[in-house]
Amino acid sequence: MQGLPSAEEYGQEVPRGPAAVMFAADQASRGLGMELLHVGRGTAVVGMRVALQMLNGHSICHGGYVFMLADTAFACACNSDGPLTVAAGADISFTSAVHEGDILVASAAERARYGRSGIYDVTVRRGDDIVAEFRGRSRTLG
Repeated sequence: MQGLPSAEEYGQEVPRGPAAVMFAADQASRGLGMELLHVGRGTAVVGMRVALQMLNGHSICHGGYVFMLADTAFACACNSDGPLTVAAGADISFTSAVHEGDILVASAAERARYGRSGIYDVTVRRGDDIVAEFRGRSRTLG
């Protein structure tokens, strides 16, 4: 997508592994134009351009779309090296309004893994500006 950073900027030509397979099947995220830019052990980076249909009644990006971008990066980080992992819960703090045409990049990183549970932090940026901070809790299945 024009304007999004490339995977090469994150040290990968094409993200690979379980998270990339999961993302390729993720119709919801890909349908909004999200792109998986990087996957590493316990980390992931996903980008998205804010489209007109993502704006709320205040003409700013609906928070649900920012949450979804962060949640997608979280899911990719959780599933970076298998096994199948899902969200057990998450919360987000919005720090700045987001507008049509803004390019957002969500960077997720594992903070702790204990038993079948994990904690991940995701920072959503527009350029150098932080627009949201997300914390997700994961649970490995089976």
